[in-house]
Amino acid sequence: MGNPKAFLEIHRKEAGYRPVNDRIHDFGEVEQTLNTKDRQEQASRCMDCGVPFCHWACPLGNKDPEWNDALYHGEWETAYKLLKKTNPFPEFTGRICPALCEKACVLYHTTGEAVTNRENEAAIAERAFLEGYVTIENPQRNGKKVAVIGAGPAGLAAANELNLMGYSVTVFEKNEAAGGLLRYGIPNFKLNKAVIDRRIQVMEQEGVEFRYNSEISGESGISVISGDYDAIVIATGTPTARDLKAPGRELKGVHLALELLSQQNRVLAGMTFSDEERITARGKDVLVIGGGDTGSDCIGTAHRQGCKSVTQIEIMPKPPVGHNPNTPWPNWPVILKTTSSHEEGCTRRWNINTLEFLGKDGKVTGVKVQPIDWKPNPEGGRPLMIEAGEPEIIKAELVLLAMGFLKPEHPEYPENVFVCGDAANGASLVVRAIASGKQTAQKVDAFLKR
Repeated sequence: MGNPKAFLEIHRKEAGYRPVNDRIHDFGEVEQTLNTKDRQEQASRCMDCGVPFCHWACPLGNKDPEWNDALYHGEWETAYKLLKKTNPFPEFTGRICPALCEKACVLYHTTGEAVTNRENEAAIAERAFLEGYVTIENPQRNGKKVAVIGAGPAGLAAANELNLMGYSVTVFEKNEAAGGLLRYGIPNFKLNKAVIDRRIQVMEQEGVEFRYNSEISGESGISVISGDYDAIVIATGTPTARDLKAPGRELKGVHLALELLSQQNRVLAGMTFSDEERITARGKDVLVIGGGDTGSDCIGTAHRQGCKSVTQIEIMPKPPVGHNPNTPWPNWPVILKTTSSHEEGCTRRWNINTLEFLGKDGKVTGVKVQPIDWKPNPEGGRPLMIEAGEPEIIKAELVLLAMGFLKPEHPEYPENVFVCGDAANGASLVVRAIASGKQTAQKVDAFLKR
């Protein structure tokens, strides 16, 4: 450590976001960057703890103290090499990871000011591409072939790892481009799609083959390609969103969140849709049902499309601010999260249950909701929902359902077929999907070397 007292002298400084009145008029990334001096100072705050809980908390096992120290000393290439050892896609996680490492940081628990690991990671990755530290590797081929079904973060991680091991890897993707949730679920204002394209180009130059518009589903689909590959990795994510079967669900203007998000990303990529197909919030009162990150992404997208207003409702109680005694360390702190999209304008309400979608001439005009409360279940398990107020109507011409995804079920596959990421574990974080893809690649390698 070059400055062992930095954490005592330098406070946490985040790059922050572009001004609201500027950013809501485009889909450019909202997060700004620090200058080199400030970024290196932020890296110097890492205490190089005797027990680095950041490393323990990261699903990828990132060695934050090591690359933070290199960054502080201006050794950007060394920092990238250390980061690359554990994380194949730091340019992704540096933008969208909730930073489990920061919630594990000793400084977070003692001062509330964790080291800016996520921003540091993004800065290292961008400097690596800018300065040419990202080089093309040419692995020696071992004569075996592996198919990866799905080009989301788990599939990309598995393909990348297997390719570098020497396997000839073909990635089958049902959509027109790679990225999965990164491309079709996360808005451009959080992750510019050129960042994905840049990484895919590296993987292609290193030998990974991508086949787009190629849907391989079910046992029958796998059997079609099984004869051509020594092993198959299924990384198809969680394609089924949780729906809300309330009366009026069939009304026009009620959509699953990803229908809006994926279409908007495709529009930005140059695709066109008819007026009948287009989902837009322009001039509308928008209601988002679901209080998570996907709901937040819908809020930001609605603003950029020119909505009249946005309301977000959540059936669960409002989390506490700052600290939650019910989720002590080492649990993930369930506390109130205010995103850049929330800052752009949104009415947020908790403990609200959806009763019915209301409409006129086949189009949604509002949603009947009711305040509720929760009480302990005497038999244990999920708390019981009880009425806590009279039903009311929230006006809305566009309703977006952002309530998560269902964990897929799989049949029993042959021993050379492996399942990873959300397809195996249910919907989770991008960083966990990447970690699962890497781990699955190791399992494939061990299997094929038997």
